[in-house]
Amino acid sequence: MTHKIFVIEDDQPILELMELLIRKLEFEPVLVSNAIESLEMIHQDPPSLILLDIMMAPMNGWELLAWLRKDKKTRDIPVILFTASPSVREKMAELNDPHLGMLQKPVSFTELKKEIGRFLS
Repeated sequence: MTHKIFVIEDDQPILELMELLIRKLEFEPVLVSNAIESLEMIHQDPPSLILLDIMMAPMNGWELLAWLRKDKKTRDIPVILFTASPSVREKMAELNDPHLGMLQKPVSFTELKKEIGRFLS
C-alpha cells in the first residue's frame, strides 16, 4: 500500500515541486491549496502524513494543527511543518508533540526524504 501524503501549501510552485519530490519517494501526494479545504478531506480519508505550510490564509497552519490534534480520528497523524519562519522551533518545543516534525524552506530532496522517513518506514 502506498502512503498518502497531504501537502497543504498556498504557493502553487512549491506545491508542484512537492508533488514531484513526493512521487519520486514513491508516495502518493494529495495537493491542497488552503487549510479550510483540507479539513473535510482529512477527516473523510485520513492520510499517512501531512506536510503543512504555516503561513497561509484564511486559516493558518497552526490553526489547522490545533484542529487535527483535538479530533480523535486525526490527532495521531504525523504532521511536518513546512515553513520559512525561524520562530517555529520554539513553538514546536512548547507543544511537545511526538507526531510533529519540521522542514525549513527551501528544503532539499535529502531533507524531505529524511523527515518523511522519521514517520513512514
